[in-house]
Amino acid sequence: MFLEIKNIRKHYGEGESRVEVLKGIDIEIEKGEICVLLGPSGSGKSTLLNIIGGIDYADDGYIAINGDKIEDMNEKQLTRYRRKHLGYVFQMYNLIPNLNIKENVETGAYLSDNPMNTDEILKGLGLYEHRHKLPNQLSGGQQQRTSIGRAIIKNPDLLLCDEPTGALDYNTSKEILKLIESINQKYGNTIIIVTHNDAIKNMADRVITLRDGEIRKNYKNVNKISAKELEW
Repeated sequence: MFLEIKNIRKHYGEGESRVEVLKGIDIEIEKGEICVLLGPSGSGKSTLLNIIGGIDYADDGYIAINGDKIEDMNEKQLTRYRRKHLGYVFQMYNLIPNLNIKENVETGAYLSDNPMNTDEILKGLGLYEHRHKLPNQLSGGQQQRTSIGRAIIKNPDLLLCDEPTGALDYNTSKEILKLIESINQKYGNTIIIVTHNDAIKNMADRVITLRDGEIRKNYKNVNKISAKELEW
């Protein structure tokens, strides 16, 4: 099993203000799958994604990639885990404003032992002609494409996407989802997409719905459709 998530629990606060955010999450995700984590705000999906990404820590349970458990890693090993295995796409892009588009993408390459070719990535994302522009000179969709380029240039085993279309309009959202799908098909990355948009689950190989820190549904999508066919 590529990604194993076992009995993950997480709380914030203490005493009367204590909130149980994750209440024993068990998930297995196969290599090359597109997995959608679906749920309303406050369901725990972004917290779970951050724990998978080594950004946050669970109170209990473990997460393992190819049998390597995150909680067994020291800080140096955890840093290498993030560099070797993970690419992260954020809702708000998190681009460096004083670097141009090519330089922003290259920041991901510096974190990799075996980065992909920058110009090839930029051309594949439709950004090559904009490579010398600053982020504020691009549309929201182009900035999100840059964010995706920064994540995939590392050639990560696992691409984590936290509400990647949350700040985008319908047509741009569809373009970003088609791009994520094409990355999965071309490079075979395992992809986890956190979203509250119910329609996006239809392009996934696996669908997991969360509510109040618990899994309500976890199933293989036998009627998967392409991203271009999505409607909402």
